[in-house]
Amino acid sequence: MQTKKALLTTAVGSLVALAQIAIHAQPAPTPNFPAEKCYGIAKAGKNDCAANGHACQGQSKAEGNAKEWIYVPAGTCARIVGGTVAAK
Repeated sequence: MQTKKALLTTAVGSLVALAQIAIHAQPAPTPNFPAEKCYGIAKAGKNDCAANGHACQGQSKAEGNAKEWIYVPAGTCARIVGGTVAAK
């Protein structure tokens, strides 16, 4: 009986965890200000969306990855060292 209870508890816990992952595994919403995507400046885990085997926000593994991007106010990406408006 204890084994059944443990398995059931584990299964329910797994479903809750998967639901949380699904909720957070989405692209960042488009900002409500004039914005542009700026590649190459995102900190690890702070990207808005991108590539490298994932497609969702907050999943970048390295800082300054040329394929990861964040939203910045329009016209500011070119002023940020390492920032480009196109992926490399």
